[in-house]
Amino acid sequence: MKDESKKITIFDTTLRDGEQSPGASLNHREKLDVAHQLAMLNVDVIEGGFPIASPDDFKAVKAIAETVKGPIICGLARCLEKDIIRCAEAVTPAERPRIHVFLATSKIHREFKLKKAQSEILRQAVASIKFAKGFVNDIEFSPEEVPGADGRGGD
Repeated sequence: MKDESKKITIFDTTLRDGEQSPGASLNHREKLDVAHQLAMLNVDVIEGGFPIASPDDFKAVKAIAETVKGPIICGLARCLEKDIIRCAEAVTPAERPRIHVFLATSKIHREFKLKKAQSEILRQAVASIKFAKGFVNDIEFSPEEVPGADGRGGD
């Protein structure tokens, strides 16, 4: 029997984070080609993109979900219903779909970007996760700008 506690999961964000590099932009066909290569490398999770960001990103994530077999196929969504719905439309064709939701959590983002209290952010995160669970069983949550992650302490 394998010891699952020693398993390392490879979560590849090339098709999402790579897009943030200046001059690095792939069309949906190129993203699909890269996703097939990642699957051949036995990557565990492929985050195909941010489906609500553009029609091409949606098309890419959906094409990956429809054709790439093996890895979990993941899409990114803010903790907003419209993002989650769009992401679900893109990833649900996958054998193993995942919705990755994120929300800013630092004090500065809560106060100046979102203009919400910490309790409101917590409620929004929980509600968004529950909403996403209505589409797929595999949900990942990431707090953006985690308090204390910079080594200076939290709030």
